[in-house]
Amino acid sequence: MDLHPQIIKKEGRNEFVVLPFAEYQELTELLQDYEDLKDLRDAKHQAQDEKGIPLAQAMSTFGMK
Repeated sequence: MDLHPQIIKKEGRNEFVVLPFAEYQELTELLQDYEDLKDLRDAKHQAQDEKGIPLAQAMSTFGMK
């Protein structure tokens, strides 16, 4: 992804960055995807220490069969 930032200075120091809206949206989506993957990884690590239940039992518990 190519970014086209515009740097706004205040008193000679970089203060703000302005991006085209499409680039901002793409960055936002990438960050959300990263957070989702991180959540999945964390859940997988947590689930490794837990025991599962048979599918038939889970379906019965939720009134699905």
